[in-house]
Amino acid sequence: MEMKTRETASMEELIEQAESFLRQCYSELEKSPAELNGRIEAVHKEIRQTGTYHHTADELTHGARMAWRNNSRCIGRLFWHTLEVNDARQANTAPQVAEALLRHLERAGNGGRIRPVMTVFRSGTEPDRAIRIWNHQLIRYAGYPAADGQPRRGDPASDAFTAVCRKLGWQGSGGDFDVLPLVISIGEEPPRWFTIPGSLVQEVPLSHPEIERFGELGLRWYAVPVVSDMLLEIGGIRYPAAPFNGWYMETEIGSRNLGDYGRYNRLPEVADLLGLDRSTNTSLWKDRALLELNRAVLHSFKLAGVSIVDHHTAADQFVRFQEQERQKGREVSGKWHWLIPPMSPSSTPIWEDNKLRELNLSPRLIYQKPAYAGRDSNPERDEPAGQEASALPVQEMKCPFHQ
Repeated sequence: MEMKTRETASMEELIEQAESFLRQCYSELEKSPAELNGRIEAVHKEIRQTGTYHHTADELTHGARMAWRNNSRCIGRLFWHTLEVNDARQANTAPQVAEALLRHLERAGNGGRIRPVMTVFRSGTEPDRAIRIWNHQLIRYAGYPAADGQPRRGDPASDAFTAVCRKLGWQGSGGDFDVLPLVISIGEEPPRWFTIPGSLVQEVPLSHPEIERFGELGLRWYAVPVVSDMLLEIGGIRYPAAPFNGWYMETEIGSRNLGDYGRYNRLPEVADLLGLDRSTNTSLWKDRALLELNRAVLHSFKLAGVSIVDHHTAADQFVRFQEQERQKGREVSGKWHWLIPPMSPSSTPIWEDNKLRELNLSPRLIYQKPAYAGRDSNPERDEPAGQEASALPVQEMKCPFHQ
């Protein structure tokens, strides 16, 4: 029997992946059998001639939506079919990529009525021209470790990336809420940074519906969480730059970003404002402060007219998503410890869902090592970068569409 070369085997594998995607995609889009067969024949020919193939606009859009639907770690998948997909595969330079990212922020922000959006740049079939966005999220606050007797400031999750930005020439104020720049690289070209205009960074100052002095804490958070360092895979084609956003679940801001000990760690300040006894754990001061911090987040976002969802509603929506998928004959992929919210998880219907299991589905979103962690290393990984060496940033361990 003739042995296949590695190149031939790779080509056959890509053909198989492409055909599998096309059959599912065209079935869901209710395309005719003749249209499907013609497309499969064209893709086979393109792969054999060039070693790759290019998705049509419809394939790219539906493939991106399927990737959201398949994401085992996302609680907000009920709305997968509403994802808007911007085709930015024509962008060739860092300024062109930056321009597309700013358009993404404007479109997604929508004056507070946040739209789920994904912007897809060209595939990584040419490594020497591959586009990488160095930010974990397009909008993110800088982190400044304690030094020279000065206390630490900002977001510890951004310490490593902030150091990269400063080395490139960016300088922040050294405060708690400095918005980092966009950093973009094309292949082996030096990375370039771009300031995000303030008009595209909607921030929500936090107040409380009952505690008048809550505003004295000076807390705030940005409105649109755009995850920008994951790889999108559709039918065997990999897009290393495909930033996307949903909207926040309140616990991601209150419980995790502001409440976590390894992040802003503001529970002690909230507890002191409430006059709680922090001398003993039995006072449950952390639990009480956490509740009021999350109430402040929900109150403030709604007051500002910015989309947000509470964790109980999000869990109910996930159950509706499961039922919709069951009616379509599709099994839902789910990673239980990612889907339960970080606050009061046992009070949600997901808590006792022992049928959830993570499936190997495609299209999919894949974690990558940060672009600044070393260009010669394998960029793909199965876990967030925070699971690696301590030199890398701690990332939010939650749903990519509800960070």
